[in-house]
Amino acid sequence: MNLKVFFEKSLVNQHDRERLSGHKSVVLWFTGLSGAGKSTLSYSVEKALFDLGCRTFVIDGDNVRHGLCKELGFSDADRRENIRRVGELSKLFVEAGVITLTALISPFRDDREIVRQMYKRGNFIEVYCSADIETCESRDVKGLYAKARRGEILNFTGISSPYEPPLSPELTINTGESNLEESVQLILDFLVANKILNLHRLA
Repeated sequence: MNLKVFFEKSLVNQHDRERLSGHKSVVLWFTGLSGAGKSTLSYSVEKALFDLGCRTFVIDGDNVRHGLCKELGFSDADRRENIRRVGELSKLFVEAGVITLTALISPFRDDREIVRQMYKRGNFIEVYCSADIETCESRDVKGLYAKARRGEILNFTGISSPYEPPLSPELTINTGESNLEESVQLILDFLVANKILNLHRLA
């Protein structure tokens, strides 16, 4: 059966929801090696935004693999589909007026660019969590890097599969050198400078 699917348009638009929230809605797309601090930083930024009165939510790469993407592996094709799904999901959150934070390795530039094209101009903010592989390995409490080096984990980014750093991200956070508090403040400052947050309105 070949049924036509139509796109239903809401009577409430993104701008209406932003006005109600008191801030603009964007996706902060955190990318970087495993152990670079994406999840730690994204959850800390979420808490800081929540404390300011913002509507916010983190979509974590590990968490979506328990449900939305549980059948996907770690081949290049499966990674691409995982990123596409998270891109579509986070786009819905942004349209709902929510400051959305995603924490995924998302290793390939082309895949991240495809996601960027899903959004209106200015709604996609790429945040590169920059840390060298030695730093990432030193933080690896799960021992994933060691297993990858022994060949026990295939297609592991940084070891047996490449990571392509962003060429021109909106934000680069050197998580290997900056502490967590400094990193969170850098992101908040960016949001204020780019008029995504208006602290006077949120006060």
